[in-house]
Amino acid sequence: MSERENTPLLEVQSLSELLRMYQKAYYVDNHPLVSDLEYDKLFDRLQYLENEHPQFRFPDSPTLRIGSDLSSDFPEVTHTIPVLSLDKAYSSSAVVSWIQKTESKSGQALGFVIEEKIDGISIVLYYEKGLLVRAVTRGNGLVGNDVTSNIKTIASIPLRLPEDVTLAVRGEVYLPKQEFEKLNKKMDIPYANPRNLAAGTIRRIKSSEVAKVPLQMFVYEGFWDDDSHFQDHLTILSTLSSYGFRTNPTIALFCKTEKEALEKLRAAGLEGFGGSFDAIASYVEMRTDKRASLAYEIDGLVAKVNEISVRESLGYTEHHPRWAIAYKFESPQAVTVVEKIDVQVGRTGRITPVARVKPVSVGGSTVSNITLHNQDYINMLELSLGDTVEISKRGDVIPAVERVIEKNEVGQGVYQLPSTCPCCGTSLQVKGAHTFCPNLSCPDQVRARVEFFVGKDQMDIASLGPESVGVLIDLGALKDVDDIYTIDYTKVLADQPGFGEKKIKAIMEGVEKSKEQRFSRVLVSLGISEFGKKAAELLVTSGIKSMDQLLEIASKEDIDTLVSIKQIGPKSAQLLIDGLNDPAMLRRIEALRNVGLQFEEKSKGENTLLQVFADQVWCVTGSFEHFNPRSLAMEEVQKRGGRTVSSITGKTTHLLAGSGAGSKLDQATKLGVQVVREPEFMDLLLEEKPRENKQEMQGEFSF
Repeated sequence: MSERENTPLLEVQSLSELLRMYQKAYYVDNHPLVSDLEYDKLFDRLQYLENEHPQFRFPDSPTLRIGSDLSSDFPEVTHTIPVLSLDKAYSSSAVVSWIQKTESKSGQALGFVIEEKIDGISIVLYYEKGLLVRAVTRGNGLVGNDVTSNIKTIASIPLRLPEDVTLAVRGEVYLPKQEFEKLNKKMDIPYANPRNLAAGTIRRIKSSEVAKVPLQMFVYEGFWDDDSHFQDHLTILSTLSSYGFRTNPTIALFCKTEKEALEKLRAAGLEGFGGSFDAIASYVEMRTDKRASLAYEIDGLVAKVNEISVRESLGYTEHHPRWAIAYKFESPQAVTVVEKIDVQVGRTGRITPVARVKPVSVGGSTVSNITLHNQDYINMLELSLGDTVEISKRGDVIPAVERVIEKNEVGQGVYQLPSTCPCCGTSLQVKGAHTFCPNLSCPDQVRARVEFFVGKDQMDIASLGPESVGVLIDLGALKDVDDIYTIDYTKVLADQPGFGEKKIKAIMEGVEKSKEQRFSRVLVSLGISEFGKKAAELLVTSGIKSMDQLLEIASKEDIDTLVSIKQIGPKSAQLLIDGLNDPAMLRRIEALRNVGLQFEEKSKGENTLLQVFADQVWCVTGSFEHFNPRSLAMEEVQKRGGRTVSSITGKTTHLLAGSGAGSKLDQATKLGVQVVREPEFMDLLLEEKPRENKQEMQGEFSF
């Protein structure tokens, strides 16, 4: 590099370092070091140099804070860390009870951190060697949307860390109340609350528009590639703060004694409230009272186990970690009358009472049915038919009966579940807190089991809907899920009203096509308690890729192998083992194996697919005629030996570019990445592995 070229580079580097320091002081530390005028002069100079010398515009440049006028899409990205919801409590006593039970399960003295639950948008920041490479929305917990360009405009988020570490950081993006009031006055259609406005902003297609909204972010969890050197949550918060992240200073630690809590806070270099477990209830009340005076919206508090090793041993359910709980301040409430209680039989035989209440509006929707869980829950409420009750929507979603406010006038006693199954008449059995019908052939049980099995997220047999399932059960042709593959549909349904030749053919084709579903989907479809898609993917990723492997683990009661997989705890592992060892399940598995379902994790046609993408790394951008969503195209790449990524890097070999391709196409061109258009991609997909005897049969070479 010549001296002439080196001069602007040095100035760019010097200005960038200075501006990063000023940005942190202003947006994170709340302690400006220079005037706005001086800052703007430096910023404008850097922007000028980068425009004149684009090769010196780096991924962590402070000028990225102003965003871009280029439109961007929000591609789907698979999370590499658990991004789950939290279990919820609605009283301080429930939080204390959870803490006591959690400590008891762990068998050791624990500390519990309580933090404010920011009412914002959950975002995961992914850093590689200290550089922010992706910012992803929570999505469904497994897959989120890439909103990196928009997140980079938030000045309080570091674009580069002081250490070359690879980690993921969870946090909440929010809009301060005061800023919300200012912006909302300018809106043609005002937003209901700051959270909605923040969510709408993050989804804007031009990052330059996002930059105009003063969003902020508090981070609350960090996940390093190797986090074994972090013993507790306080150390993680302290480390994140030292990296330049904004961590919420309103935290509390509770231990057996106040002295122990304060010492741990001081050791971590954090300020906060320290107290004994006896102080939790008063602390929750104090934070609730101060909610209105905060500069930002919170909708509750979050209690977490402080010790990282204990978190790992407690593990996760399909929906939430067992080491944390959210205390919610309030839920939408209403008053209604319990008119009837029906009893439902689930796919596992579990009996669930459901209250049919006089329709009432709660949280913007009409509620007429409310789950009552089990007899213990009914007893706790002392609930009877005809009672007037207070109801809510817990988490603003799930209707719940909170309490009886007026007993019925006819003297009805506390409702009791029946002693026999309402469907098949079998005597019910109580196991723990729940009641079950033990008859595996109970029509309601079979119906629920089959409807789950054929559902969209399981075997996806759309042509075999609830109505068809009901008819087949009533005819006695469908007694368990494996019967789906052995029924002579033409013979059984030929004389049934509404089942013409076309519909019967669709059912048969759908059933046959379902045999191609991956092993992980088949495994989920079996309906093992608390075992879902995420758990199945964890097993496969860890190397457990066949039913035979799983059955061997179950037969040996090898719980250690399962809990060695990150995010699978002892409880989930035991439920899986018990489910697989159940005689009825073993019979079902063998029957499904015999009819040709996939019991090994591999594509049905993998032996006929030429691995044309082996050793290649593919990315995708734009929209396509044959692949909607475009993730389907990347699945085809994976089937043919390729690896897929969500962003262009130096390791990317190919970019599949559709119509409307944006910045990824520009980046690929700069890096010399091979760009492939849809017609060319379709030709590659048509290539098949030649048969071994093809040359002998045809007398010619095949390429």
